[in-house]
Amino acid sequence: MSGRVVNYYDDSIECKGYLSLPESSKSMPLVLVAHTWKGRSEFEDQKVISINSLGYAAMSIDIFGSGVNGGSVEENQTLIEPFIKDRQIFRQRLISAVEFGKTIEGIDASKIALIGFCFGGLAAIELARSGYELSGCVSFHGLLNQSDEPFQKVNTKLLVLHGDKDPMVSSEQILALQDEMTESDADWQFISYGNTYHAFTNPAAKDIEMGTVYNHDSDVRSWTAMSNFLEEVFSNVNK
Repeated sequence: MSGRVVNYYDDSIECKGYLSLPESSKSMPLVLVAHTWKGRSEFEDQKVISINSLGYAAMSIDIFGSGVNGGSVEENQTLIEPFIKDRQIFRQRLISAVEFGKTIEGIDASKIALIGFCFGGLAAIELARSGYELSGCVSFHGLLNQSDEPFQKVNTKLLVLHGDKDPMVSSEQILALQDEMTESDADWQFISYGNTYHAFTNPAAKDIEMGTVYNHDSDVRSWTAMSNFLEEVFSNVNK
């Protein structure tokens, strides 16, 4: 495997991703990894390597641009705010990463998925909402903030992996998302893990007051669910 930092663009905004491809003589699927509200970090880059072990190419993407990282809760909130408020900008930034992914040598452009964590989980849902067609989207403990922006016909399969005790997601938001996906006649799944808080896949999450707590069992179970989902969507292209 050869991992490297790659630059790609959304109009004039330079984004910095981390790309790694297993050795293969054939074109392979690509999994894009969307970051938390901190920005692209070692956490997402390590997920890239883990995805390689499943036999897929992977790239952690840069939604904020310029490789920016937040250093506090306040900075993180400031970084995500423009994308929460303007979903068109959010969607276009994600689509630019997918379009770049299609141009990478060794990638099967018909087999691209996006997964994301926390803010990146919302990114996975928002990309599905955009109507853009790709193999699949997976949200890990994603924010479910609704917007006034009309959603398009959902053309990609969606898997949402949620912690039942996540304080950042209300039951109303869950129902609203499910109603939205059903109304769009989407192919969607929603798995809720009991006794599980926000950020349950991050071993560094240990803040019970904030509601961010790692859960080993839910981490393993959700990764297995994602792996099975990717195997399905990559074997059912154009269906």
